Amino acid sequence: MNEILSPASIDALTLARWQFGLTTLYHFIFVPLTIGMALLVAILQTAWVRTGKLKYLRLTKLFGKIFLINFAMGVVTGIVQEFQFGMNWSDYSRFVGDIFGAPLAMEGLFAFFFEATFIGLWIFGWDKLPKKVHVLTIWFVWIGTVLSAYFILAANAFMQNPVGFEINEERGRAELTDIGAVLLNPVAVTQFPHTIFAAVMFAGVVMVAVAAWHLQRNQFVDEMRTALRFGAWTNIIAFLGVGLTGHSLGMVMTETQPMKMAAAEALYNNASGADASFSIFSWGTPDGAHEIFSIRIPYLLSFLSNGTFDGSVEGIRDLQAEYEALYCGADSALTCPSSGSFVPIVWVTYWAFRWMIGLGALAALVSAVGLWITRKNAELPKWVWKVAIWSAPLPMLASLVGWVFTEMGRQPWIVFGVMTTEQGVSPGVPGWAVLVSLIVFTLVYGALAVVEFRLITKAAKDGPPEIEQPEGADGTPGEPDQQQLATVY
Repeated sequence: MNEILSPASIDALTLARWQFGLTTLYHFIFVPLTIGMALLVAILQTAWVRTGKLKYLRLTKLFGKIFLINFAMGVVTGIVQEFQFGMNWSDYSRFVGDIFGAPLAMEGLFAFFFEATFIGLWIFGWDKLPKKVHVLTIWFVWIGTVLSAYFILAANAFMQNPVGFEINEERGRAELTDIGAVLLNPVAVTQFPHTIFAAVMFAGVVMVAVAAWHLQRNQFVDEMRTALRFGAWTNIIAFLGVGLTGHSLGMVMTETQPMKMAAAEALYNNASGADASFSIFSWGTPDGAHEIFSIRIPYLLSFLSNGTFDGSVEGIRDLQAEYEALYCGADSALTCPSSGSFVPIVWVTYWAFRWMIGLGALAALVSAVGLWITRKNAELPKWVWKVAIWSAPLPMLASLVGWVFTEMGRQPWIVFGVMTTEQGVSPGVPGWAVLVSLIVFTLVYGALAVVEFRLITKAAKDGPPEIEQPEGADGTPGEPDQQQLATVY
């Protein structure tokens, strides 16, 4: 399994893993922006309803349009994920489909339809629903996106920490015994807020980038200064949430998947206290087994893993020996990899973990600096706005490498301790068939990426729509025309 990048290993299993990984990461580009932007749009519309200030309505329309474009693309790319379980991972689907399929069905039949219903009411209800009722529809949309995220994360959490099931030896499959345990899996409970905060970070930075583009050109100044500061504060607060929830997730990961934490630090031998340090940078031998040079923070790995500074962390070598004894016995058809190795690709997990933290921290730093230098209405050099614009992808990239760490760190398991990845692949699908579908998906997704980028870029550059606010009989601002609101999109 550790030779996945070797040309000699290009087979159906490797191609199936590449295909699922690439399509999943591509789909996930749209997910956090949908979740985060739905929340920010709901807050902006609520601000308009409460204050009557037209700038909040115009910002609602602008970022609502970006949200809708992104939501539509996310739906299109998400459908492919379902097909792949039958196409490339049929043995996995047959063995654990009874458990894994339950939260996925809940997501599709309940959360997605709930979300889609209220999106329709929000889009078409501007001139048909009372203002205070209409704003509730976008809040329900956000609740729907959050529910969808939780059900998906619960399904993924079963792969990381399988609970609520038993093996039916007679039928040769895993069967669901406790749906509550699956939905309240500790991995899902801790992974959920971490994912939501990361999504809100991404939406906040996108808002900052759009505002910076217009402020650089001195356009829509009042609206864009509000959007810039709102997005920057959102990013910073969400980053703090990501850090706190990430620490909780790290402790759960150490408890349920100690090999993943060991690989994240390239820790080959057991360590405790000051020796359980966290390396900011490490340079080692080609096999990664021996360190040549590193920059380390003492005690930090112990704190990340256990919440204390004197805890112990298991190393790769001891865990490998433990797993060999546990999973490679006489009855080990599904639990012992053909290579005999239970170690994920160490350099991938090591650097993905650090890129995840570094990219997220950099995005928060840009927002913090931006808030400081824009606290006054001073004219700023163009490079300041360019930095803000180009910071937009940082939280997204942090989320993507975070998922690379999560999934690659689980290898060689497709369901930890229950089934290896090589046992889950479809046995009758040749490598060339997977390769053809991989190429087709890549071309189609590439075209969709161009469409998505152009649509969102155009919407962002167009800026907030013109909405007239008539003056009331007593000289106070009146309500915008409802028909005008309905036709802005």
